[in-house]
Formats: sequence, C-alpha cells, structure tokens
Amino acid sequence: MAKGEDWSRLEVEACVADYRRMLTLELNGQRYNKTEHAHALMQILNGRSRQSLEFKRCNISAVMTLLGYPYIHGYKPRSNVQSLLLDVVEAQVQGDSVLQDAAQSAVLRPAIAAVVENPAGVWVLAPKPGRVRETPADCAPRFSPARRDYLAQEARNRSLGRAGELFVAELESRHLHAVGKKALSKRVEHVAATQGDGLGYDVLSFEENGCERLIEVKTTAFGELTPFFVSRNELARSETDSAHYHLYRLFDFRDRPRLFELPGEISGRCQLDAVTFLARLA
Repeated sequence: MAKGEDWSRLEVEACVADYRRMLTLELNGQRYNKTEHAHALMQILNGRSRQSLEFKRCNISAVMTLLGYPYIHGYKPRSNVQSLLLDVVEAQVQGDSVLQDAAQSAVLRPAIAAVVENPAGVWVLAPKPGRVRETPADCAPRFSPARRDYLAQEARNRSLGRAGELFVAELESRHLHAVGKKALSKRVEHVAATQGDGLGYDVLSFEENGCERLIEVKTTAFGELTPFFVSRNELARSETDSAHYHLYRLFDFRDRPRLFELPGEISGRCQLDAVTFLARLA
C-alpha cells in the first residue's frame, strides 16, 4: 500500500464498526482494551499503521460529535474528514439501536455531587483554539436521519448540571479558604439555586482581592472537546461583565472530574453555531 493512499470503503466500514462497538461498551460502563481492538482490526486492514488507525478513530470522533453523539475517551475529534467516512458513519449509526440505547441511557443518567479530593489536580489547560475549531463546518451532515440530540439531552440533565455547579462552588470555597480568605470563602454562593437561573451565571465567587468572579458551569460526563450549549442570556452576561466572567468547562465528571476555564466574552473564546431559534408569528 502506498503511503497516503485513500482508505477503501471496506477499510472504513470495518474501522467504524469497531469504533461503534467500543463506544457502546464505554457508554455502558463496560471495560475493553483499545490495544486489543486495534491489533484485531489491523489484521484486516490493507497494511495500515497503528498511527494511521488512531488518526482515523479521531476522524470518526469528529463525525460522531457532528451527529450529536459523544465520542470515545482518548480519541479527540480531528479534522480532515473524508466524505466516505461521513457516509459510512451515518449509515452505520442510523441502524445501531444498541448504540442509540447506550447513548440515551448515558446522557440521562442521574448524577450526584462529587467530592473535591484534590483541588490542584482538577485544573487543566484550556484546549488550544485550533483544537476546538478543527472540525470544519463544511463536512457537517445536513438533513441526516442519523443525527441525534444526545449532547443536547445531556445539557438538559438537571441533576448532572446541578452536581457540576455544586462541585465548582465547593472548589472555589476551598481555594479561598486555603489562601487565607476565609470570609470570602463563606460568601461563595450557588446563585443558580438560591436566586434562579436567569442571572447568566451559576456560581458567585471572588478573586483573592475581593473582586467578584461570575462563573458559568458547563458539565459533561464525556471528553474535554465535547461541544456544549450556551444560552443567549449567558452570552450577553459574558459580554456585559467580561472582566469578571468565567466559563468553567467541567468534563469526565463521572469518572475523574477535571476542568478548564474560558475567561471573558464567550464569543471571543468559542466558535458559536446557531442551533435553535425562538419563533413568533410575524
């Protein structure tokens, strides 16, 4: 096989089928071995390297997120998606009721507040802008019967959202207490619960100098590059109070909670795509 040769349909179909099996197991909380899956798959591929296979799995992750599905942990979405891959993924997931049931169950599963065991180990650097935007919009499927709203359903999972907000409130309070700001630590407030969710942020915290820190929490049980949803109200608040506004992206919540922050205007840190509109009769 020549280096750089395009993947055949049979190769792509085999790779996508194996990805679906692994994703289903992962969503069901069942253990599996990625290396064993790779070795078995490479026996039927046309001399593809392990690196080539891993890259293809990341390509599949990109398509899965476009279709509204979570992706396999460790295979972050990568661009350069060939149209053949898009066609094969759409065809296979549309008829995979087992995967659909697993995804449905995973996004609706209730959550409880997690204990902040190691505050310093929770934080990670925010993904580079290029990594966030690396799936090009022109490969997005349109009017696809394979498209689902699993990520939107997870965003509406109130117990998961509340658990993430409580986690962040505790994290903020413990940080302020640890740096000697005990009075401020007691003033950290889960405002989404005490005042309602119309403020455009979820947790009121403070800088060490006493300035307010307005925190919007977005929680997912999936990977760090899982797309999230932002309301018009949250967007407006981030613009009005950009100097004090911080979006905390909390990911892998059920397994090992970690987070990164995006300070300032959300529009300056994220690619925003309109996905729904409020319609009134003209």
